[in-house]
Amino acid sequence: MADKIKLVIAALLVIAGIAGYYYLDGSPTIIRVLSVLGGLVLGAAVGWTTAPGKQFFAFARDSVEETKKVVWPTRKETIQTTGIVFLFVLVMAIFLWIVDASLLWAVEMLMGRGGA
Repeated sequence: MADKIKLVIAALLVIAGIAGYYYLDGSPTIIRVLSVLGGLVLGAAVGWTTAPGKQFFAFARDSVEETKKVVWPTRKETIQTTGIVFLFVLVMAIFLWIVDASLLWAVEMLMGRGGA
């Protein structure tokens, strides 16, 4: 129950930060942006103290560690793969154009509108 109350307080802090942005309409933009950022930071801090918040931050930390384990393609591999994709798209476009033109010709012949 305490976690639910903390999550509600965290949500209210975020909402208060956003409301502050609109309430401070005449203030400089930096003050308005700091209001939103303050609400987000305070909401995250309160949310972090809950059990679901701790699970979320542990999951996020594990996700960052997993992305470090990914073997990203080299620049050369990326350029080669992009070239193959473009070539495939070009070949498919030509193929579909030929099929479309052939079907158009066949339909025109069947309907008696053929050339000559």
